[in-house]
Amino acid sequence: MREVTAVTTGWEAAVEAQIRSAQERGEFDNLPGAGKPIPGRDLPYDESWWIKSFLERERIPGDLLLPTPLQLRRRVERLPGELRDLPTEESVRAVIAALNREIVDFLRAPSGPRVVVRPVNVEETVRRWREERERAAAERVASVADPTTVTVRAQRRRWRLPWRRRRPAGT
Repeated sequence: MREVTAVTTGWEAAVEAQIRSAQERGEFDNLPGAGKPIPGRDLPYDESWWIKSFLERERIPGDLLLPTPLQLRRRVERLPGELRDLPTEESVRAVIAALNREIVDFLRAPSGPRVVVRPVNVEETVRRWREERERAAAERVASVADPTTVTVRAQRRRWRLPWRRRRPAGT
């Protein structure tokens, strides 16, 4: 037993000596986070703290942790926002077809919780996309034609270096 404690105390003494010499050299000065409170110290213990901190640190969306049917439902819900910026009807149809392929693949071999996920109606979604684009175009035209909304062009500033003089015209 004495041999184990002698080795442990000798090892601890060596570590303490290295820490002390590093402190004297100033290697612990100006470390990031110095003087700041430890994050989450006052919160109750959470068993999944490490995965939450990993997701936050790596900026990974939490949706990736959801089961497949819930991920697909989320994508279907967010589809109008994704389609809003697409320029052509062909690209809209391609995005919907890709999503429908994923949904059908899931329906062939379901896994995870039982959540109802149906393929997206292509024609209905394209019709809504067209209506949205027409409404946005009409609003743009109305705002341009409306004389009450006048856009003032910012005056261009001419910066002059202080040591340069202005030359008179014609020289």
